[in-house]
Amino acid sequence: MTEVTAAPELSQKAQDIVSAVESLTVLELASLVKALETKFGVTAAVPMAAAGAAPAAGGAAAAVEEKTTFEVVLAEVGANKIQVIKEIRAVTNLGLKEAKDLVDSAPKPIKAGVPKDEAATIKQKLEAVGAKVELK
Repeated sequence: MTEVTAAPELSQKAQDIVSAVESLTVLELASLVKALETKFGVTAAVPMAAAGAAPAAGGAAAAVEEKTTFEVVLAEVGANKIQVIKEIRAVTNLGLKEAKDLVDSAPKPIKAGVPKDEAATIKQKLEAVGAKVELK
């Protein structure tokens, strides 16, 4: 066993538990972990990020995963620039000058990391006032 340097100060009771755990075999330790998981309703597994699906063997194409978040991009302003600025302000909570600058610099992202339904709503509102919007 390797010793850890700069170990935290432990009470005598905690030191006794550490000593007892150190003396367990691998099988006994695994049983102890299972018992603690059951007793306290927790898991000792390391949380992992969800990985994408691996491609199937034999050259079959992997299923395309549906995007859950989108970037709403103002592609073109259209004829109703003032109405577009008003909608941009409502959607993004930007000030008048910031919203005008965003509209003047189109194509430009409006919002990023937006859920699919919210992105569709934003797109619908802006297209209703004459703007062209893309979801990426």
